[in-house]
Amino acid sequence: MVPEPKAVARRRKLRDALIGAAERTIATEGLRGMRARDLALKAGCAVGAIYNVFDDLDDLVFAVNALTLEQLEKTLTVAGDKSEPQADAIKRLTHLALAYTDYAAAHTRRWRALFDHRLPEGRAVPTWYKTNLARLFVYIEEPLRKLAPALPDERRALIARSLFSAVHGIVLIGLEEKLQSIPLGVLREQAVLMVTAIARGLARDAA
Repeated sequence: MVPEPKAVARRRKLRDALIGAAERTIATEGLRGMRARDLALKAGCAVGAIYNVFDDLDDLVFAVNALTLEQLEKTLTVAGDKSEPQADAIKRLTHLALAYTDYAAAHTRRWRALFDHRLPEGRAVPTWYKTNLARLFVYIEEPLRKLAPALPDERRALIARSLFSAVHGIVLIGLEEKLQSIPLGVLREQAVLMVTAIARGLARDAA
């Protein structure tokens, strides 16, 4: 095995250190804590070194958010487990909704950074990031395919996004401290109620 060049190893080490510092910052302070000087101090590097690894702080946020999406996907993978043949589509959808709700409640600042991150006007979200995000909707589309097999793919994808939006809206408002946050147990009940109502309506239409 060819040893990794020292310059590449140093760059990778710095990148990992900066991502780790940004992760901790977002987890404790949210996006408002993303200041170059503070991140450099935490990572043990000069401020200018950040821009040797990342184009700007937005790129660093995308790197952290990509890890958050990986965590969320692992959570949904367990919730959407299809190993039990008797598991029905509605139950799987409610499990996914509960997993999403629980993750958001347990990692609120990291979760919010997925949606609060705003790019300068004219700058597009990286394609690789969009691909990672799109994978999450597959977990919703699979039980929808079982629930309503005759739905065209485009229609199914749209409904999957609508389901996500419904649950996300409940969780977002429920966890908003300014509006007096709602207890997790109540949020979970509301998420299940919403998903169950929509899923049963789809099932009736497909019958």
